[in-house]
Amino acid sequence: MRTILIVDDEKNIRLGLKAMIAREFPEAYTFEFAGDGEEALQLLRSVTIDIVITDIRMPVMDGITLINRIQEMVLKPAVIILSGHDDFPYAKEAIRCEVKEYLLKPIIRDELSSTLVRLENDLKLKEQISEQLSNSLQQREAFKESQLSYMLRHSHIDGETMRSKLGQIDMAWVETGFQVGVLHYRGTITGMKHSEFLARIQDELAHVPEHYHHRHAIIQDKENQLVLIAEQADLFPYLTERIAPAGYFMYSMGVSDYTRGAERLQPAYAEALEALKYTFLQSGPGSVSYESICHKNKDFTVPVATIQRIANMLGTDRNKEMSALLLEILDMKTVTQLDIGYVEAVSKALNELVFDKVFHVYGGESVEILRLFKKVGDISNFYYFSDYFHSVEGLVDRLNAYVRTMKTFHIDHREMKKATQYIQENFDKDLNMAMVSNHVSFNYSYFSQAFKEYTGESFVHYLKRLRIERARELLATTDFKVYEISERAGFENVKHFSRVFKEMEGVSPQEYRDLREVIS
Repeated sequence: MRTILIVDDEKNIRLGLKAMIAREFPEAYTFEFAGDGEEALQLLRSVTIDIVITDIRMPVMDGITLINRIQEMVLKPAVIILSGHDDFPYAKEAIRCEVKEYLLKPIIRDELSSTLVRLENDLKLKEQISEQLSNSLQQREAFKESQLSYMLRHSHIDGETMRSKLGQIDMAWVETGFQVGVLHYRGTITGMKHSEFLARIQDELAHVPEHYHHRHAIIQDKENQLVLIAEQADLFPYLTERIAPAGYFMYSMGVSDYTRGAERLQPAYAEALEALKYTFLQSGPGSVSYESICHKNKDFTVPVATIQRIANMLGTDRNKEMSALLLEILDMKTVTQLDIGYVEAVSKALNELVFDKVFHVYGGESVEILRLFKKVGDISNFYYFSDYFHSVEGLVDRLNAYVRTMKTFHIDHREMKKATQYIQENFDKDLNMAMVSNHVSFNYSYFSQAFKEYTGESFVHYLKRLRIERARELLATTDFKVYEISERAGFENVKHFSRVFKEMEGVSPQEYRDLREVIS
């Protein structure tokens, strides 16, 4: 359904035109109305209008001024002029402004109907051509992107083939000079899609000042980063200056050296990628040029011994010493002087010698802690070095507490096993908890708590149960007197033995023996 805007200072004429069109073309159009050209322009700015039917002589703004203002619009509606005057100057201006029809009042229904039919056919044809052109441009752009992506990914392509392929996509200009930038989103919009990032950068490029209007191409690489290839180098400083004022729409950018020739396309892309890595060492969004980092010192040694010391200290609560060692191996002054490979190598060593070691030594329970800090294992998960350092420091603190707990657990487990074995070997002797806690060198109170956690029962109940189990065995398999069994089971006297036995078994020792004899 199309929309018609009827512009006339007489209300009856506006309503009469609507009724005439609606009868001839039921449910084909929706209608908007304006009493003068100024009011019509306001509607054209806020509503999508397909056809404008306007009078010429109106107050405030006449129809001739209106059609001239319509010519300034990007999306121009079709225009029909209604006039009570067959003036040549008006008709001449209408022709210049590409007015579709000049109709005289009073309106003849058939003339208006045939005009609208012809306009509808013109609009449909225009839409078909526009769609075909759009599809063609989209196909062309898709072909260009696929060719560029292929050339950036495959290093085996020779220079002559590169030149041929670039010529096919209207990029032969790289022969005379170009520069490559790789852009990575660093903003705060949660869940921004890569396509939206691309659209925003394209919009930025579409509105650069005239001075920066040079040929360029932009695609997404396999890491969903944007690769911008520009004919002139001054575009990249401009984009760098735009990063901070853009507010939440922020990104980091690595920029290659300015170069020329098709065979330099892949090396320039590699330079931009390498430069992008160094934005990790910045404190916020910005750009890094390959020229500024290509001479970084690659002669470094990974401080494995220091990292091993950190691993050895886990569980000892020497947090300050571990933090000092982390500052030593990840000192910002040192890091900025060396090749980015140093940070990558240190990260790998921390993973292998510290984080992974906890997992392998202390088992699956440590996985939960590692999940909380899963990003730490890969520095590419961090935008900036400071965030990475603080996360490493936090993980080390958490692992220190965890290892301390695990060490205590393992020590307690070992000593409790030793304690229960000692009880089982000596329950028939004069034995108490003080003697057993001394045997394993534990504090009396701590031993009492640890023993209950390990066995699920108190020391006294555990000892009674062992002695009663031994007494039942002797009652069932020997002819020893009850007092003799009491002594052999470790009870101090037969009276105490009988009382404990009845508490736990429900019958006296002699009743238990008699019952066993009847059963057997």
